[in-house]
Amino acid sequence: MSIQHLFLTTPAAPVPERWCEAFPAGRVHEAPVMLARLRARPANASLIWLSTADAQWAVQLRQVLQALPGVPVVVVSGRPHPLEGLDALDKGARGYTHAYAVPALLQEVALVVEHGGLWVGPDLMQRLVASTHAALARLPAAPAAAVAPDQNAWAQLSAREAEVAHAVSAGRSNKEVAALMHISERTVKAHLGAVFEKLGVRDRLQLVLRLSVSTDPAQNPAQNPEQNPERELLS
Repeated sequence: MSIQHLFLTTPAAPVPERWCEAFPAGRVHEAPVMLARLRARPANASLIWLSTADAQWAVQLRQVLQALPGVPVVVVSGRPHPLEGLDALDKGARGYTHAYAVPALLQEVALVVEHGGLWVGPDLMQRLVASTHAALARLPAAPAAAVAPDQNAWAQLSAREAEVAHAVSAGRSNKEVAALMHISERTVKAHLGAVFEKLGVRDRLQLVLRLSVSTDPAQNPAQNPEQNPERELLS
């Protein structure tokens, strides 16, 4: 079943032209029509978009999720702000992005959200990753347990990939990781892409959660140069 893109529009929040370019087959509805249509569709058949240009966007978001629990919603903003983005996620949105993003980016947002990922943009994602990492670090340490090599996330990564994963999961940006490791941002992206593929995660937040259930990276040879002679060969 193909996903239908639906934009909830109001007089205060007209549909962005670039959204129409990104999703030419999309449909634009006002709230009453939108809510009626949602009740007749399965949650996985639609992706809802709404704009913060309308001051009642939070109410609209709640109404959509009440009409069809589980339906993915992307909130767009003409002036994205991390606090607004956090508020949207807290209220149940699966994505938050710029209302005037280019069509290709809007399509990428849709692809990530359709596959169960979370799209919040680089700045907000960095904040979420850092806060999640800090929160997990404050939790009491769980009793040590034997973990099969194929289940231990760190064991699946090369030394360089582990370094990148460790830095990224601490909330560092690609630029910061590149400076820390004395490599290019392009190389960081390549390593990070390999990490995502090996661990089966879609974004940095999922990466943090995936690593949190694996052996402490401080105990992983990839994080300890003295226990990992291969590291010098990869530097």
